[in-house]
Amino acid sequence: MTFLADESVDRQIVERLRLDGHLVAYVAEMSPGIMDETVLTESRISESVLITADKDFGELVFRQRQASTGVLLIRLWGLGPAMKAAVVSESIQEHGQELAGAFAVLSPGNIRIRREFRRN
Repeated sequence: MTFLADESVDRQIVERLRLDGHLVAYVAEMSPGIMDETVLTESRISESVLITADKDFGELVFRQRQASTGVLLIRLWGLGPAMKAAVVSESIQEHGQELAGAFAVLSPGNIRIRREFRRN
């Protein structure tokens, strides 16, 4: 599975997913500071699920109705980077195939996956 990690995502998450065998492009390595709309467009072009900790992507997808190939919003407050990486890795192992074309919110002990917005 391919992912585009927004620069709001901890580097440890990116590194862990790469170790798990996923292809992960990382905005912080490619084009730091680019606008959210550009990040979302890049995820569509590359057909990658966007991983972010920035809830503004919900605004883009739901309110502005911008097309998406899938978004995983990470809401893991209070966890250290290594624990966040483990939780994200485990969630992708369990639910990875459900993320394409969905908007998912990952919080401690829970993942909510919404598919009804699907547009790409």
